[in-house]
Amino acid sequence: MHSPLLSPARHTRSPSPALWTGGVCGALALVLLILVAVRWSPLTRLDRDIAEALHRRAVTEPGLVHLNRILTDWLWDPWTMRALIAVAVVVLWQRGARMLAAWVAVTTLVSSLLQQGIKAAVGRERPRWPDPVDSAHYAAFPSGHAMTAVVSCGLLLWLLQRSGCRPWIRRAALAAAGVSVLGVGLTRLYLGVHWPSDVVGGWLLGAALVALAAASYDRYASRPRVGTD
Repeated sequence: MHSPLLSPARHTRSPSPALWTGGVCGALALVLLILVAVRWSPLTRLDRDIAEALHRRAVTEPGLVHLNRILTDWLWDPWTMRALIAVAVVVLWQRGARMLAAWVAVTTLVSSLLQQGIKAAVGRERPRWPDPVDSAHYAAFPSGHAMTAVVSCGLLLWLLQRSGCRPWIRRAALAAAGVSVLGVGLTRLYLGVHWPSDVVGGWLLGAALVALAAASYDRYASRPRVGTD
């Protein structure tokens, strides 16, 4: 049986929406990275104002802090997201979509390397509080939780779209992905371990990477096969 996952892309003659999305998100992420690196004062003030407002509330609500820690450390932990991708890669490989499986795995690996490389290059300090409600280590920009959530959810949604599954399944998955991406960003901010621009940067970088990976795979899959009918 012919699998939709192995089907070539339908739109090949003009730049795809995914390519445009990747370019726009990548450009915005680059602008934000530069502003963070040069410590642009309006952005720094905005980050500080939002972070302080959230922290003032967090220290008065230990129950909500505990809930946020469960969500960020378990449900939306980067390793949980990577485990979902690993399952998808295994399923794709078993179904014979081995190039697609490799594409997803490599995209996930590139995401981790890019994230850690930017953190090391920018070296942004995390928020510091006299009464912290949580702790995190290493550099702040971009948020690893936010970027991993976007990459993982984005790749899974892309695979569902390619699979030709029922519309209600795609809609349910889209809703779950939206809640996860937004939720993981908000938990990191509420717990006071990231600046808002860290989270936005993670979202933008993740979206750019997924969009460019999808566009490049569609271009690869649409190439004429030499020696085939």
